[in-house]
Amino acid sequence: MSMGVDQQRVTELLEREHRAYVEARPRTLELWRRAEASMPNGVPMSWLRNSFEPIPMWVDEGRGAHFRDVDGHDYLDTNIADMSMFTGYAPEPVVRAVAERMARGSQFMAPTDDACWVAEELGRRYGVPLWQFTLSATHANNEALRVARASTGRDVVAFFDGHYHGHFDESLVAMVDGELVPEESGLPGDVTDRVLILPFNDVEALARALEARTVAAVVTEPALTNGVGLVLPDDGYHEALRRITRETGTLLVLDETHTQVVGPGGLTRLWSLQPDIVSIGKSIAGGIPLGAYGMRPEVAEVLQRPLGRDDPKPLVATGGTLFGNPLSMAAARATMDEVLTDDAYAHATSLGARLAEDLDLLVSSHGLPWTVHRFWPRSGFTFGPSMPRDAAEAVAGLDVPLRRLMRAYLANRGVWDAIVGAGPTMGTSATEADVDLYVDAMGALLDELVA
Repeated sequence: MSMGVDQQRVTELLEREHRAYVEARPRTLELWRRAEASMPNGVPMSWLRNSFEPIPMWVDEGRGAHFRDVDGHDYLDTNIADMSMFTGYAPEPVVRAVAERMARGSQFMAPTDDACWVAEELGRRYGVPLWQFTLSATHANNEALRVARASTGRDVVAFFDGHYHGHFDESLVAMVDGELVPEESGLPGDVTDRVLILPFNDVEALARALEARTVAAVVTEPALTNGVGLVLPDDGYHEALRRITRETGTLLVLDETHTQVVGPGGLTRLWSLQPDIVSIGKSIAGGIPLGAYGMRPEVAEVLQRPLGRDDPKPLVATGGTLFGNPLSMAAARATMDEVLTDDAYAHATSLGARLAEDLDLLVSSHGLPWTVHRFWPRSGFTFGPSMPRDAAEAVAGLDVPLRRLMRAYLANRGVWDAIVGAGPTMGTSATEADVDLYVDAMGALLDELVA
């Protein structure tokens, strides 16, 4: 037994569910085999080969909280496209705004008035006034680091163990057995020279690391949700983080890409945090590609060029041809104005709370030593009696075969479950019936596991 579950039983059920999944999806298998001739691993992005087993998902369409695969199977999506579709699929205001913008021209490499509205609204929500736009949160975080380096004259960037902030070089460094190593191949050999990895919730370690004043920025989610699971900050940790970064001249970058689902302005607003830079992406434009980062005026000063091309100030390495394009701006305006409203966030949070309550009842009734967490519209399991305080504790509590079984079992019963992270999310278009569907499917699995 491990984590209260018989691992042999997990293996047996996983093999059964994988067989059932493949047998019920001949069109999916046909498309994948065809795609292997034109795309490595038969998918348009390499992650998609690893994100679900035994074969990649191929989707036909989505509406609201559900999507349908090419074999006609319907799924409640609690992964919400890795948090990018918190709005639900095809929200009418975004569909309308994108269609209208396309009809008037989608790209000019010049701004439209929607950019003003979006920047002002993000400033209102997150409390930092000056914004720049990219095509993803990865791009936004990468540019935020360049701004931080230009602003401080320092090269080193600090992350917390268990982090993920996108697929740029510095973000793909991890601490393994006390040594900094690239997480994946293809990174520069010296990438570890520019990175520090610190334990979350350890104020003393943070103070020691920043004391030398060589760190340009500390980059973190307000709560770690996008790596090994959910890790919440200790009481007073954010106050200490802000105090120490200020004392050492280190910029504080808060990545709200995943945590924005808690409400307008994310945890920055909810917890009254005071970052130097905020980054965001994913659902802020209803799934249309958009990343953004907002800055305090003192930080943004390195980007300001009053004399334009003739300004003698060095250029900071930011920008891209499609960054800030009119289509993304139109989608973001419609999303924030008509979809991601206060009422929509409250609705999703209410469903997330009910999901957590029902999962807690399932765990208790099955006698499992698991912890169910509550994170506004998100919930899920920690396979132990308490929540982890850092990545090491979170990793120690992971049960990868059990996670794989959960995703396969639920997929065969009409639920597309969350990948490893803070757990399933109820989006703004989800319903009470969707909560029932998730809980019923998870209950059936637990019945089989602990029978």
